[in-house]
Amino acid sequence: MMGLSHTPAKSLDKFIEDHLLPNEEFRTQVKEAIDIICTFLKERCFQCARHRVRVSKVVKGGSSGKGTTLRGRSDADLVVFLTNLTSFQEQLKHRGEFIDEIRRQLEACQREETFEVKFEVQKQQWENPRVLSFVLRSPKLNQEVEFDVLPAFDALGQLTKGYRPDPEMYVKLIQECKELGKEGEFSPCFTELQRDFLKSRPTKLKSLIRLVKHWYQQCKTKWKNNLPPQYALELLTVYAWEQGSAEPEFNTAQGFQTVLELILKHQDLCIYWKKYYDFENPTLGQYLRGQLAKRRPVILDPADPTGNVAGEEPQRWQLLAQEVRVWLRYSCCKNLDGTPVSTWYVPVTPPHYAYDRMAR
Repeated sequence: MMGLSHTPAKSLDKFIEDHLLPNEEFRTQVKEAIDIICTFLKERCFQCARHRVRVSKVVKGGSSGKGTTLRGRSDADLVVFLTNLTSFQEQLKHRGEFIDEIRRQLEACQREETFEVKFEVQKQQWENPRVLSFVLRSPKLNQEVEFDVLPAFDALGQLTKGYRPDPEMYVKLIQECKELGKEGEFSPCFTELQRDFLKSRPTKLKSLIRLVKHWYQQCKTKWKNNLPPQYALELLTVYAWEQGSAEPEFNTAQGFQTVLELILKHQDLCIYWKKYYDFENPTLGQYLRGQLAKRRPVILDPADPTGNVAGEEPQRWQLLAQEVRVWLRYSCCKNLDGTPVSTWYVPVTPPHYAYDRMAR
């Protein structure tokens, strides 16, 4: 396999098709694995719990839910919404208990061989863990599938097409986050909105996201967990496309180059969307203006205004920018004549930023 760094810019579409897009067999196998765990969570997991526990829904998030899975990277996020959790605070207080129960039942299934699978359940490192991570193996699957399961408060209820949350729900979120000092802690509650934000995007944009994720993983082999969150790079890619192209068909090399150049401008980035929340509600508007005034980079989760997914450690972006400067010398960022691939014009803040920042 020719590595990304040695792939000519004009061949990036073929690189994605040949190496990054999951094939049908891979998709089917991962879907089967997810169905096994979803059925377990809905029908078996809480039957023997000390108190009656009702699962309102299990939502597939992460790359599997958004349609941006990389070939060979079989991971799935499953958010279990429980009617027993009636507030964000209750989620924080009781999630560890539910994770313990899920772990016990997984281990029971493993002993009973209820399914033709084997679970390797990772021991929890914290007293009140946020997520249960485990690996599912099956004779039917050519490879193992990694799962993250997160119990959550069902803040949104049943979503309909074009759903937009009540601003008062976000006001409640902000108030509880402030009381607990836990901004961004409850993003699993908004998994469906995060998923829908990306899922409906053009196929080629999802391919560009895959390319950026693959590049990020290359950088991560060197810097481990010292880089910004991958989700921030996914959102940065969406923003670059929205502002620079917004067309279903575009030049992949230009899109990739634009994302890399935006990383170099990380100290000025302030990115947000108004799809699910805006400045109309006074409390929410005041909070958002405070978020936008924070130290750059700022990339607000489009579904959760309390989550700055860019993180609060600029040095992580500095390391990533360091990698960008190296990669800009490689074939994937150059035309055949050796000149740099041109970029889209993309502002470091949305066009409506100045108005939103100053409006009262």
